[in-house]
Amino acid sequence: MSSLRANKRNCLIWDKLVNEAMDVIKREPHLEDFFRKAILGFEDIESSISYVLADQLQQNDCNLEKTQSIIFNALISESDIYEKIICDINTVIDRDPACITVYQPILFFKGFQSLQVYRAANYYWKIGNTATAFYLQSRASQVFDIDIHPAADIGMGVLMDHATGLVIGETSKVGNGTSILHGVTLGGTGTDNGDRHPKVGENVTISANVSILGNINIGDNVKIGAGSLVLEDLPAGCTAVGVPAKIIK
Repeated sequence: MSSLRANKRNCLIWDKLVNEAMDVIKREPHLEDFFRKAILGFEDIESSISYVLADQLQQNDCNLEKTQSIIFNALISESDIYEKIICDINTVIDRDPACITVYQPILFFKGFQSLQVYRAANYYWKIGNTATAFYLQSRASQVFDIDIHPAADIGMGVLMDHATGLVIGETSKVGNGTSILHGVTLGGTGTDNGDRHPKVGENVTISANVSILGNINIGDNVKIGAGSLVLEDLPAGCTAVGVPAKIIK
């Protein structure tokens, strides 16, 4: 997507976000300070998201302003970040029946928030600032109970629903449009080095408390039932359940 089109889409969703915030203030004035600090005090979605994340991740030795700057600089430097953020937001709205506004994932949904922290950490990882990447990963893990290695490869429009206990390992890959629920592990077997984590295709549905272990491939449009243990490749379009997981459709 061209930067012009991305900017246009970003403006549209930003305008909607601002209007929603104003509506909330009218109905629930006790939240005015919160919404003004998190949304209405900024002019673009990257600044707003950077503040919201920094407000949760900050530590005494790295205050809010410093943390916000770290995240904001990553977001504005990451390629196609407008499209990635907007796609992530729209995915939550489209797939999560509990989400009816733009501000919900930005302010309240830790799955979306942790995904944006990962995007910032991944940027620093790719340019060789690994300490900064690990700082963001560590703080996100402590705050959100979601541990995503900054080297992982995660596409756009990924839904991390609830996401408590989610672990995504270093050499994992998650394709565009995939939905991941809470308690999911994309991990190694504990015996391999190097490329040792799962490669998940596009539009995959991984239900709650699923473990996918080893350098295996999960094809596009696969559905994996809750509580399953996946140790072998799954072909595109199948449904698998069980311990270990078996294809049932």
